[in-house]
Amino acid sequence: MVRVKRGNVARKRRKKILSIASGYRGAHSVLFRVANQQVMKALRYSYIGRKQKKRIFRKIWISRINAASRLNGTSYSKLIHKFKKSNIDLNRKMLAQIAVLDTSTFKSLIDV
Repeated sequence: MVRVKRGNVARKRRKKILSIASGYRGAHSVLFRVANQQVMKALRYSYIGRKQKKRIFRKIWISRINAASRLNGTSYSKLIHKFKKSNIDLNRKMLAQIAVLDTSTFKSLIDV
């Protein structure tokens, strides 16, 4: 059997993991085995986080719209229902921006 020298390949693999782990505290950024575990965990969390981000932002938009609509005397669900009936197609992100930055426009939208 021929001897396989993995020096270059193994070093590249370890350096890649340790460079991703730079900035982790203590042994988590220095020792390969521990760093590898932490990098795998961090990658799992970042994957999950990318999915959760969308849910979290939608919740924020809805709560902002709800707060602004209650200041104008209606609830969030009634407001969305009125928008659907009158064919006002603004998504929640835009509605939240209008509610926060331009209250007079938001009030006029409610009146329509």
